[in-house]
Amino acid sequence: MEYTFSAKLQNLKPSAIREIFKSLSDPSIIAFAAGNPSPESFPVEELATISAQIYKDNPISALQYSITEGYYPLRTAITERIKRKFNIGRDFDSTIVVSGGTQGIELTAKVLCNEGDAVICEDPTFIGALNAFRSNGIEVVGVPSDEGVIDPDMLERVIAATPRARMIYLIPTFHNPMGTTMPMSTRRAIYDICRRHKILILEDNPYGELRFAGEDVPTIKSIDDDGIVIYCSSFSKILSAGIRVGYVCAPEPVIQKMVVAKQVEDVHTNIFFQMVCHRYMTEYNLDGHIKSICDLYRRKSSLMLDALDEYMPDSVKFTRPQGGLFVWCTLPDSVELDKVVKAALERKVAIVPGTAFNCDTSKPSKCFRLNYSTPTDEQIPEGVRLLAEAIRCVQ
Repeated sequence: MEYTFSAKLQNLKPSAIREIFKSLSDPSIIAFAAGNPSPESFPVEELATISAQIYKDNPISALQYSITEGYYPLRTAITERIKRKFNIGRDFDSTIVVSGGTQGIELTAKVLCNEGDAVICEDPTFIGALNAFRSNGIEVVGVPSDEGVIDPDMLERVIAATPRARMIYLIPTFHNPMGTTMPMSTRRAIYDICRRHKILILEDNPYGELRFAGEDVPTIKSIDDDGIVIYCSSFSKILSAGIRVGYVCAPEPVIQKMVVAKQVEDVHTNIFFQMVCHRYMTEYNLDGHIKSICDLYRRKSSLMLDALDEYMPDSVKFTRPQGGLFVWCTLPDSVELDKVVKAALERKVAIVPGTAFNCDTSKPSKCFRLNYSTPTDEQIPEGVRLLAEAIRCVQ
């Protein structure tokens, strides 16, 4: 049987990161390619206690269908928390609970863009977002990002050259893959540009609370008095990635369309884990737990950066994140990225090539992403040493 696939999906490739995950089943691999939170970050005992309480006290609600917008107590707790801590949310905003941050991105694209419309992105950017846009027939237009900063003047030129630009997608804080943070001056400039051009902003912020150095930078959504910012975040990096609970805060008309679109996709996000998240938020010290995660990643990032300083050739440049999960490395022009990826894997070290994050997948890259949250403390310096060895052997 010969199968004919839809035009939306026939040219869509599997996520390079998800494909690399298949190689990580080998326990001897040092997994710099992952994007997972550290296993040490999960509050296992507390979640076990909460789960037992839910099944004892309220099993039917945990096992029955629920409303698409999300478990009402959780929605209320999220709304109150992001308003109190981050000044996110105005009277015209509402919140929906989604099945992980990527669904929030995909729903935003689905309800706001038609096929043939364009989304402007930082280049490079999160592969999950790129696939979400492409799967909805949306053109992806990249604006080069220099260590987390896009030039507002260049953004203006790209908008002028892209008449069907509908939205700009940004990861301003602890960017994936670069690990960088966009200055507030650039955030304000982008907001003003989008307001003038009547272009929406999708602000993706799954890593924003994982700051372990430097000063907090306000979100773009916190200055949104015009209703042009859709804010997407998640419990994946601060509680558990596997529960698949995220949320979107956006103007009420946008949320109502997301509700309709989500009913087609999965009816509602897993209600049991929504109840777990709510109880953790209201009965335990979520902020204290997040602080412990930040302390953990401060240690792990320092291990990686110290090892990069010690072992890497001077010609290899890398970012120094103040939070999040990633370090972005750039090879000299004389070194071929594909050879480095292969040589590293031969040494049992897995990295993600920068081509996976390009808006234009045919464009070559000299960069690769490293993750410090997943490997053990012992693996991090050894993996960097082996990676440096791989780079030197292909120079």
